[in-house]
Amino acid sequence: MRKSLQTFGLSIFIVLAFLVIGIGFLFGIDNPVPWIMIAILITLPFIHKKMTARKFVSWDDGLSVGIQAIDDEHQKLLTLINNLQTSVLYPTGETFERQALSELVDYTKYHFEREEKLMSENGYPDFEEHKKQHEEMIAKVSRFLESYEKDREATIDELTVFLKTWLVDHIAGTDKKYSQFLREKGIR
Repeated sequence: MRKSLQTFGLSIFIVLAFLVIGIGFLFGIDNPVPWIMIAILITLPFIHKKMTARKFVSWDDGLSVGIQAIDDEHQKLLTLINNLQTSVLYPTGETFERQALSELVDYTKYHFEREEKLMSENGYPDFEEHKKQHEEMIAKVSRFLESYEKDREATIDELTVFLKTWLVDHIAGTDKKYSQFLREKGIR
């Protein structure tokens, strides 16, 4: 509903802008109002692109943990988060949104299991603390999913922000610690 209203509002704005341009030119080609509206309409896509780009998370080498398999999984998680963000920003339909969310949750659990197995098999000293962070994150996401079932639109924005922030902070902090330990054991 919210996405439809935003699209409708933007459509109304564009129609009104064209009306202002048309009426403005009736008062002469040197009238500044239609030219200002044309400038606004020309810059609108660029502004929208800039604002939208900030909502997506992108991979950079600063997020690399130095273990290729884990980096690949982290990149896939970012892609899945961006898929979910796409479903939030654009009218893709509830089915796509639910599919994106389900795939992200399932892959996150798979990734956590793989990380935990690597840490456990190699005797990582902070394994229990790291696993606890994973469990807390899964519990919080489960609470979000319960809220999502009750009020999809009110929950999804907050959920995507949480996922992006948590994942980037977790990779840059906690994951870098265990990866350094594993690299010292020869895991690449």
